[in-house]
Amino acid sequence: MSEAKTLTPLKYLGDLDYSVVQQCMHCGMCLPSCPTYLETKKERNSPRGRIALMRSIADGELKVTKEFGEEMYYCLGCLACTTACPAGVNYPELFENARAEVEHQGVLFNPERRFWRWLTLNQLFSKPRLLRAVGRLLWLYQVSGLSWLVRKSGLLWLAPKNLRELEPSTPVVQRRFSDELIEESEAPSGIRYRVGLLTGCVQDLIFPDVNRATADVLLENGCEVTTPRLQGCCGSLHAHNGDLDQAAERARALLDRFDLSSLDAIITNAAGCGSHLKHFSNLLRDDAAYATKAAEWDQKVKDISEWLVAIDFRKPSKSDTGEAVTATYHEACHLCHGQGISSQPRELLKSIPGLELVELENATDCCGSAGIYNITQPEQAGKLQKAKVASLQKTGASLVATANPGCHLQIQNGLGDSATVIHPVTLLADAYRKERKS
Repeated sequence: MSEAKTLTPLKYLGDLDYSVVQQCMHCGMCLPSCPTYLETKKERNSPRGRIALMRSIADGELKVTKEFGEEMYYCLGCLACTTACPAGVNYPELFENARAEVEHQGVLFNPERRFWRWLTLNQLFSKPRLLRAVGRLLWLYQVSGLSWLVRKSGLLWLAPKNLRELEPSTPVVQRRFSDELIEESEAPSGIRYRVGLLTGCVQDLIFPDVNRATADVLLENGCEVTTPRLQGCCGSLHAHNGDLDQAAERARALLDRFDLSSLDAIITNAAGCGSHLKHFSNLLRDDAAYATKAAEWDQKVKDISEWLVAIDFRKPSKSDTGEAVTATYHEACHLCHGQGISSQPRELLKSIPGLELVELENATDCCGSAGIYNITQPEQAGKLQKAKVASLQKTGASLVATANPGCHLQIQNGLGDSATVIHPVTLLADAYRKERKS
């Protein structure tokens, strides 16, 4: 890796607890699990290789360079290496601090990149009202037929190549967002638990029905549901893209919206968010005003499937459902690798009458979404998407269940009309509704 003068003193890799960097034994157990290493067979493209680079920089043996920055962003952050690692290396912390150091040093700076980071991280995903306003405009663009007209007219050829290629896969924004579908407080007839519901940012605009389904399932299982208004992004997008300061701000904003003392759990239904949400205490450990609350928050954040299994959720009663529907389950990286949750979503799926669950080969392999990786690294993301779709089609399933919005979009775009992608909690909510009608 070529050297270049570090623009400013190290901040993130320099201040990182050195014991975290030293955890890696260089045993190589992570290599077969890493998609980028399997693609190139280059040591630098593996978790072990990347950690060695981080350690060399922390030791002052290497400088932070453009090549180092590009390597850190070539990593998907899928965390498959954490499952494979026998030493328990905290790769997520290393990964986020390395990207933060890259941004701090400015080695990847160019005006266009700076503009898009400012627009997305500092504006859209830091200002909930602005994000919803843009969501409304995008909804109008889609439902008015303007999107069809733009594609048909050839106007897209006037747009930059990267935007032109992304436009066909633009997700469909829904007419009503979560705050319109879910009351701020909803309670069942008999209250067993009190929980807070996280609505997210992308989830709120594109999959508010999943949030509604989550609330319905919680109500069916004796949970009073509190859903604070205008929640906004949890900061996972910022943390994964090297903006830890803004991630901390988003964490504080979210903590301010929930009264933790009155809640038994904080429920999330998005794997990528959940993996980040369970580590606010690390993000805010030096913040005297928030450190204690963040530690309590970490203990109370639960994925919806994790929570339902823990409280022994009610299985829908069997009824005449007609012909069985074949389904399979794709494990979102940040649910199975990031949170260690694998069996619980399957328990939900197996409880649904008329659903035949077929196991997916390589179910834990990344689909290529990985946050915004499919935007920043479309070639590598496309290869992973193609492999995942091939595995899914082998099952013959008409339904693909997955618990992350990014995976949902990536897989649906790959499958087209050959199968429907759906969240496990939506299937459970539908089963409860059918039960009431029978």
